[in-house]
Amino acid sequence: MKTVRIGTRGSALALAQARLLLEFLCERGISSEIVPIRTTGDRIQDRTLAEIGGKGLFVRELDQALRAGLCDVAVHSCKDLPMELPADLPVLGCSARENPRDVLVLPAGRTAWDRARPVGTCSPRRSVQLKRYSPGIAIEPVRGNVESRLRKLDGGAFGALVLAAAGLRRLGLAARISRYFSAEEMTPAPGQGALCVQGRAGEDYGYLSDFFDRAVMAAVRAERAFAAAIGGGCASPAGAFAQVCEGELHLLAFAADADGGFRRRALCGAADAPERLGEALARRFQEGGAAE
Repeated sequence: MKTVRIGTRGSALALAQARLLLEFLCERGISSEIVPIRTTGDRIQDRTLAEIGGKGLFVRELDQALRAGLCDVAVHSCKDLPMELPADLPVLGCSARENPRDVLVLPAGRTAWDRARPVGTCSPRRSVQLKRYSPGIAIEPVRGNVESRLRKLDGGAFGALVLAAAGLRRLGLAARISRYFSAEEMTPAPGQGALCVQGRAGEDYGYLSDFFDRAVMAAVRAERAFAAAIGGGCASPAGAFAQVCEGELHLLAFAADADGGFRRRALCGAADAPERLGEALARRFQEGGAAE
């Protein structure tokens, strides 16, 4: 078999995630290599994602590389994928999920949260929920990779950051986590903590089947279906988290509107119809039936 070229963004976190697939292939005697590709989203760090075009800026160049044959697969954080995906570049599957929750990170050496200083996050989803968790807190945007955000935090620019547990854990930085938010306190972004592999339609990727987790894929499909139906993107305050329990899919979601309304609700359904569950929960929100 030819060498499998794994396309990925070039950040430390993206490379660490790509190495998970590299190690899987190596263990099975399949030659593979990582092909780092710099994306527009990585180059522009002085504006929020909503200002520069959304999550698609993290995948556009990877899509182009796949189409051009510069790589055979691309590894993404599921939460970075836009809701609309090209038919010729399908998601092949999702791997086992790292902890999907958001976490509070304090400056190095601090054990108490200084709420007089701003919290750093660019996520409308996190901002809305954080204001409910800690009313009156100041929130300021922070862009950049995990390491640069931590440097800004430790340099005194913020009293705390809200980050994804998965990224810190995959980088070996779990010790920086001060507090894990529950999914009810801070509902994660759709796909948070999960890795997905994208490929070219019509090609044989059977050698990846054992890398994928069917339960995680069902959960991610339900989360993304909810977000797509509710109109959630990088600028929309919405979150969703699903998991399979005893053959049933449990979906928790929240959404906020322009008038400040905040709604969180859960729904259970068949694990083999994840999109139907996500869309059904979105309809309840749209019909005004969702409640705290």
